[in-house]
Amino acid sequence: MKLKTLFAILLAFTLVAAACGDDEETSSGSSGSCDDVTTKVDGTLTVATGETVYPPWMGAGADDFDDPTTGTGYEGALVYALAEELGFSADNVTFVRTPFDTVIAPGEKDWDFNIQQYSITAERDEVVDFSDGYYQVEQAIIGAADSPAASAGSIAGLKDLRLGAAIGTTSLDYIDSVIEPSSAAQVYDDNAAAKAAFDAGQVDGIVFDLPTAYYITAVEITDASIIGVLPRTDGEPEELGMLFEEGSPLVPCVNDALAALFANGTMDAIEDEWLNQGGSVPSLSN
Repeated sequence: MKLKTLFAILLAFTLVAAACGDDEETSSGSSGSCDDVTTKVDGTLTVATGETVYPPWMGAGADDFDDPTTGTGYEGALVYALAEELGFSADNVTFVRTPFDTVIAPGEKDWDFNIQQYSITAERDEVVDFSDGYYQVEQAIIGAADSPAASAGSIAGLKDLRLGAAIGTTSLDYIDSVIEPSSAAQVYDDNAAAKAAFDAGQVDGIVFDLPTAYYITAVEITDASIIGVLPRTDGEPEELGMLFEEGSPLVPCVNDALAALFANGTMDAIEDEWLNQGGSVPSLSN
């Protein structure tokens, strides 16, 4: 009787221990919970961004140009709000710089996520992972008031113009696949090079995302204006997302944090502060 009693006690203990083990695994980061966020460097959120950052996305204060650590600009403010939601203090956020297009490739990254106005596309999603969208963006074309672009009025009216955009961007994709100009689009290393070409009169129009176009025409190229917002041809909104290496366990954690920021009004406040400062502009027709 004593051996049977001992066996029963041991069996009960084993079952209780197994149940506790299941509960512990369920609450760990490895099983899908974000209570213990896993990052490349323990205790640090490493965020990649552009080799140069531009307002109104980052470094948007008068003394903050090209400084992502100030938390200014839409994406700058978003990074620090996400970090806090994920449990990181501002002191535990580190920025690194990368090119825009070359990181859209398979393989392990040495940062946790990259944020520099990456549009979520099916082609890119084949080699990297994205967060849920944090901003729906439109494309726009800028031109001088006396340029042929100013009277275009439609996509058809842009076809015979000299157009350009930065390499690897959906702005360039739009020129190539939607406008389909009669002369090949001019391709630039970055937005700064595109602006310089416009200033030099090498192109009639440059395509940017709308918030960037607002900033450029208000601050940097004041003799240019936004000719119009370019229509979507597939009916689907273009969304910006944070870029991760494929299979990153951090994606669901960032998505949870992002959803919380939308729910509590933080995202609306950030957008109101940094992006909702332009006037109305016309939309070009197809």
